[in-house]
Amino acid sequence: MVIVGDAAMASYEITHPGGSVEHVNEEPGSVWIQRLVDRFGKMAWLNPTPQRAWDYSQSTGIIRSLLSERMFPLTLAGLDDAIRNLR
Repeated sequence: MVIVGDAAMASYEITHPGGSVEHVNEEPGSVWIQRLVDRFGKMAWLNPTPQRAWDYSQSTGIIRSLLSERMFPLTLAGLDDAIRNLR
Protein backbone atom coordinates (compact mmCIF):
# COMPACT_ATOMS: atom_id res chain seq x y z
CA MET A 1 0.00 0.00 0.00
CA VAL A 2 1.26 3.47 -0.85
CA ILE A 3 -0.16 6.65 0.66
CA VAL A 4 0.78 10.04 -0.76
CA GLY A 5 0.17 13.10 1.37
CA ASP A 6 1.81 15.64 3.59
CA ALA A 7 0.55 14.12 6.89
CA ALA A 8 0.18 17.63 8.35
CA MET A 9 -3.09 18.06 10.20
CA ALA A 10 -4.30 18.85 13.67
CA SER A 11 -2.86 16.18 15.93
CA TYR A 12 -6.25 15.68 17.61
CA GLU A 13 -7.53 14.29 14.29
CA ILE A 14 -5.22 11.33 14.93
CA THR A 15 -5.30 11.11 18.71
CA HIS A 16 -8.89 11.82 19.78
CA PRO A 17 -12.29 10.30 19.05
CA GLY A 18 -14.45 12.82 17.21
CA GLY A 19 -11.33 14.70 16.17
CA SER A 20 -12.00 14.70 12.45
CA VAL A 21 -12.90 18.08 11.02
CA GLU A 22 -15.31 16.55 8.49
CA HIS A 23 -17.11 13.80 10.39
CA VAL A 24 -17.77 13.00 13.99
CA ASN A 25 -16.03 9.67 14.30
CA GLU A 26 -16.22 7.57 17.45
CA GLU A 27 -12.64 6.38 16.91
CA PRO A 28 -9.45 8.41 16.65
CA GLY A 29 -7.58 8.48 13.35
CA SER A 30 -4.80 6.38 14.88
CA VAL A 31 -7.21 3.43 15.04
CA TRP A 32 -7.85 3.74 11.30
CA ILE A 33 -4.14 4.06 10.53
CA GLN A 34 -3.43 1.00 12.66
CA ARG A 35 -6.06 -0.93 10.71
CA LEU A 36 -4.21 -0.11 7.50
CA VAL A 37 -0.89 -1.14 9.04
CA ASP A 38 -2.40 -4.42 10.23
CA ARG A 39 -4.09 -5.13 6.90
CA PHE A 40 -1.19 -4.26 4.61
CA GLY A 41 2.09 -5.72 5.79
CA LYS A 42 4.05 -3.66 3.30
CA MET A 43 3.31 0.01 3.04
CA ALA A 44 4.97 3.33 2.44
CA TRP A 45 3.86 6.91 2.97
CA LEU A 46 5.30 9.33 0.41
CA ASN A 47 5.44 12.82 1.84
CA PRO A 48 5.77 15.77 -0.60
CA THR A 49 6.78 18.14 2.22
CA PRO A 50 10.57 18.55 2.31
CA GLN A 51 11.95 16.12 4.88
CA ARG A 52 13.72 18.91 6.76
CA ALA A 53 10.27 20.32 7.65
CA TRP A 54 8.68 17.11 8.94
CA ASP A 55 9.57 17.86 12.56
CA TYR A 56 7.51 21.05 12.44
CA SER A 57 4.26 19.08 12.24
CA GLN A 58 3.34 17.05 15.32
CA SER A 59 0.92 14.95 13.27
CA THR A 60 3.68 13.96 10.84
CA GLY A 61 5.70 12.59 13.74
CA ILE A 62 2.70 10.69 15.09
CA ILE A 63 2.01 9.11 11.72
CA ARG A 64 5.67 8.25 11.20
CA SER A 65 5.61 6.46 14.53
CA LEU A 66 2.39 4.60 13.72
CA LEU A 67 3.94 3.45 10.43
CA SER A 68 7.19 2.36 12.10
CA GLU A 69 9.09 5.09 10.25
CA ARG A 70 7.90 3.96 6.80
CA MET A 71 7.47 7.53 5.62
CA PHE A 72 9.64 8.62 2.72
CA PRO A 73 10.18 11.97 1.00
CA LEU A 74 8.55 12.32 -2.40
CA THR A 75 11.89 12.60 -4.18
CA LEU A 76 13.74 10.22 -6.49
CA ALA A 77 15.84 8.95 -3.59
CA GLY A 78 12.75 8.67 -1.40
CA LEU A 79 10.93 6.69 -4.09
CA ASP A 80 13.92 4.34 -4.35
CA ASP A 81 13.88 3.83 -0.58
CA ALA A 82 10.12 3.30 -0.55
CA ILE A 83 10.30 0.69 -3.31
CA ARG A 84 13.10 -1.11 -1.47
CA ASN A 85 10.91 -1.12 1.64
CA LEU A 86 7.96 -2.53 -0.30
CA ARG A 87 9.96 -5.38 -1.81
